[in-house]
Amino acid sequence: MDIVLRGVQPEEITLHRTAADPAAGPGATSVDALFREHYARMVSMLARLTGDRAHAEEVAADVFHKLSQRPELLAGQDDLTAWIYRVATNAGLDAVRTNTRRRKREEVAGLDAHAPAAPDALENLLLEERRTRVREVLQSLKPRDAQLLLLRANGLAYRELAQTLGVEPGSVGTMLARAEAEFERRFRARHGEHV
Repeated sequence: MDIVLRGVQPEEITLHRTAADPAAGPGATSVDALFREHYARMVSMLARLTGDRAHAEEVAADVFHKLSQRPELLAGQDDLTAWIYRVATNAGLDAVRTNTRRRKREEVAGLDAHAPAAPDALENLLLEERRTRVREVLQSLKPRDAQLLLLRANGLAYRELAQTLGVEPGSVGTMLARAEAEFERRFRARHGEHV
């Protein structure tokens, strides 16, 4: 069953609790503050994963919408960064799987019409093929390994990776090395070439 992500604009997100809200309690965070701090970085990460910036913006907005619907997360938690990035990478991976299934159905149905070739059509085609291969291999990995590789490629530090994945910071390097090795092994096995 395909997952339909609703597009939500930032101004549509209802802020249930804010740091200025006396009922929010100590340590409460606002959705608005988290949105301003993480939205651009999250969209960038999701755009790399999905290959579609508009779709990445929809997924990111959906993450913040989900957060705004769960005010209990905002009260009393020190850091929601791990939660929002975990939810974002899971939603991004779901979107990639959904798009892959849709594309396969369209190809089988013969709906995949090709546009006239542009001057750089060959380069664009090869680049898109490479991205598709990387997405397929990421999709085949354990979700935790795929999340780790995606978040690291998006520039998160080891400390941030540890918080997001809920592991000890000292184990991130080992986990990352194993995830990279598994990604490369699967990529070579499927496509017979280096990453």
